[in-house]
Amino acid sequence: MIYFIVWMVIAGGEAEDVLPGLGAAALAAWASVRLMPPDPVGGSVRWMAAIRLFAHFVRVSLLAGVDVARRTLAPRMRLAPGYVHYPTNLPACDARSLFQAMTSQMPGTVPSGTETSGAIAYHCLDVSQPVAEQLAEEEARLLDALGGALGSAAIATRRTRSDP
Repeated sequence: MIYFIVWMVIAGGEAEDVLPGLGAAALAAWASVRLMPPDPVGGSVRWMAAIRLFAHFVRVSLLAGVDVARRTLAPRMRLAPGYVHYPTNLPACDARSLFQAMTSQMPGTVPSGTETSGAIAYHCLDVSQPVAEQLAEEEARLLDALGGALGSAAIATRRTRSDP
């Protein structure tokens, strides 16, 4: 459905574009499933949690831009740059890549690599901030929204079993 809507927007939405649009949407959906098949362990995205995560992500991204601008344009820059090593629970999978992309939008943080221990190294503008705690909150939000999808099933199962 989304591919069809995109086709119609690009094509101009004329009646003669419907039939080619349906064909293009079917082909795009087929290619999408072939290139990225469904998660073999059956994880499914929790859509309401994903919508909340998206709204949170937009808010944090906007705040990040304002915070970085404020810090860099202030006469006395309140910066304490350095690295924070965050020991994520996510294995090397698509969910971990999504987590790194998502957390790159946090105020003054950029994931800069993975340590041999599996921890993610983050370059931060101010290491005196509670960066690790913020990363843990973001990881929990992401795991809740993914519901075991994108390779996060083992973590979601482990969290469910250990929750009281």
